[in-house]
Amino acid sequence: MDQKSNYTISESDLIKGSIAGDRRMQEELYRRFAPKMYAVCLRYANNTDDAQDLLQEGFIKVYKNLHRFRAEGSFEGWVRRVFVNTSIEHFRKKSAQLSSVSEKEENTIEDADITALDSLAEKDIINIVQELSPGYRTVFNLYVVEGYSHKEIGELLGISEGTSKSQLARAKSILQKKVTQYLSDTKKSFTR
Repeated sequence: MDQKSNYTISESDLIKGSIAGDRRMQEELYRRFAPKMYAVCLRYANNTDDAQDLLQEGFIKVYKNLHRFRAEGSFEGWVRRVFVNTSIEHFRKKSAQLSSVSEKEENTIEDADITALDSLAEKDIINIVQELSPGYRTVFNLYVVEGYSHKEIGELLGISEGTSKSQLARAKSILQKKVTQYLSDTKKSFTR
């Protein structure tokens, strides 16, 4: 991911060349999208090794399915969706089923405010989000970062809409506590 991308090559030429098996075009496609897609993978992965695995698996799927891109939306958006779906598939394989929550339980879960995240660097936020359990992390990313509705998340993960809502609320609550602790620890280290 270190090498610079050659943005003089058009996206259309990049796609056509990659479909045709041109290694230079495939490498360019990787260079152009790997940094952003690695960031997507990091949000869903337990650690950097898992993120690297997701990155590799995602690019394999991109290359295999390039012929399916219909140019009806942005190419980057299409690539991103491949990576999000790859991450979801990884989650499904690795995780136990999310616990189901009754409507009564759902209504008792507080929706914690995570405004403290504003004062953290992106790297710190990613590290804190990675500490969440896979279920909480996946629902949090799909809802907060990717913009899926709870209904869509439920369909993607095979859980109820209520379970998605409760997983998000719990994730936010845990994140609030972790962020507060992180900021407290950071403040203490600066005052010493």
